[in-house]
Amino acid sequence: MTSFVIHYQEIALKGKNRPWFLKRLVRNLRRAVADLDVKEVKTVMGRIELVLGPTADPAVVGERIGKTFGIANYSYAGRAPLDLDAIAKAILEDLGDRTCKSFRVSARRADKRFPMPSPLIEREVGGRIHEARGWKVDLHNPELEIHVQMLTHDAFYYFGKERGAGGLPTGTAGRVACLLSGGIDSPVAAWRMMKRGCDVTFIHFHSYPILSRASQEKAKQLAELLTRYQQKSRLYLVPFGDIQQQVLLAIPGPMRVVVYRRLMLRIAEKIARMRRAQALVTGDAVGQVASQTLENLAVVGAVATLPLFRPLIGMDKEEIMDEARRLGSYNISIIPDQDCCTLFTPRNPQTKSRLHEIEHAETALPIDELVAKAVAEVEVLDLEFPVARKKRNPPVGDSVGTLV
Repeated sequence: MTSFVIHYQEIALKGKNRPWFLKRLVRNLRRAVADLDVKEVKTVMGRIELVLGPTADPAVVGERIGKTFGIANYSYAGRAPLDLDAIAKAILEDLGDRTCKSFRVSARRADKRFPMPSPLIEREVGGRIHEARGWKVDLHNPELEIHVQMLTHDAFYYFGKERGAGGLPTGTAGRVACLLSGGIDSPVAAWRMMKRGCDVTFIHFHSYPILSRASQEKAKQLAELLTRYQQKSRLYLVPFGDIQQQVLLAIPGPMRVVVYRRLMLRIAEKIARMRRAQALVTGDAVGQVASQTLENLAVVGAVATLPLFRPLIGMDKEEIMDEARRLGSYNISIIPDQDCCTLFTPRNPQTKSRLHEIEHAETALPIDELVAKAVAEVEVLDLEFPVARKKRNPPVGDSVGTLV
C-alpha cells in the first residue's frame, strides 16, 4: 500500500464553490505533512489521494490527516490495474497473514464506463478472496470490510475507514480572534470555530510580573496544540496586571469582574481589527461562573462592535471536559497556574449587572488610554506546525497593526 484515499462530505454540497473549498483542503493537507516523505497530494475523481514516499510512516501520516478539517474519512490504500484478478491478487498480498472470521467486499465505480456493475465486482473479487483464504462472506456484519473503488485507469482498494475531523477546511470561513485563557473551555471554543473553517487568532491576558509566567506558558502550549489543526497561528500575550490594579482602585468590588471582562473584550477587539478578524470568540457557557449569568454576559458583550461568538454557550461542564480530552487540551488546561482572572477577584462578585451602572462606574477609568497601552505592550508569537515556534515583537515605534 502506497497511498491514503481521503473522502470529504460537506465540501461536496458547495456547488459551484466546491473547487475553491477543495483547493483549500489540498493546500492544508500539504502543509500538514510538509515535513514527511509524501510525494504528492492530488484530487482524483471526487476524492483526494495522498501518495507516500518510501520512508513515510503511515501511522504518522494518518495522524496528520485525522487532524485536518474538511475530511469525512480516510483509508490507507493500494492501487491495482483495472483487472479483477489483479485487484484480488494485490488485496491478498497486502492482507499478508491477517485473519478474520468473516468479510465482505464493497465496490464502487467512480467511472461508470467500467462495464461490470458494482454487485458483480463484489461477487467476483470476494469469490477469489474466499477461495484463497476460506473466510466466510457476511454482507451484514462482517469482521473485515474490503473496499474497492474503480477509477478510469486503475482501482483503489483498502480495508476499513478512519473517521476524519469533519467540518470545513481551515481558512474557508474567514478569521476570528479567540480569547484564550489557560482553562478548559476556551481551547474547545477555538477548536469548534476551526472546525467550521475559521482561521483562529489567539489572545491571552496575563498578569506578569505580578504573577508568574505559568499562565503564559500554558497559553503557548494550548496554542501550539491547536496549531496542529490549522498549521499556522498567531498568539498575542497581553499584559493585564496594571489594568487590574487601576480597576481595583477605581471600581467597587462586586463590579470588578464584569469591568475586567469588558476591558478584555475592548482590547481583544482592537487586536482583532488589526488582524482583520471578523468576529470575537469566547469560551463562555451560561451560568458556569458569576461572570456568565445571562445578565453579565449581556453587559460584557455590549462593548463589542464585532460579532461575539460563544460556541459552548449551551454546554455543561462535563460535556466541555469530554471534548477537551478528545482534543488533547485537557491535560494542559488542568496544570496549576496563576491566572489573571483570579487576581483581585472580589469575594462576592455581582451576578446581575446593569449596563447603566457599569458604564457609570467605568467613567472613573481612562478606558481608551488603558486599551491603547495594553495593545502597544503585547508580545506576539507566530506558530507553525510542523515548523518550530517563532517569536516576533513589533518594531520599536511601530503599531501592532503592521503585523499581518
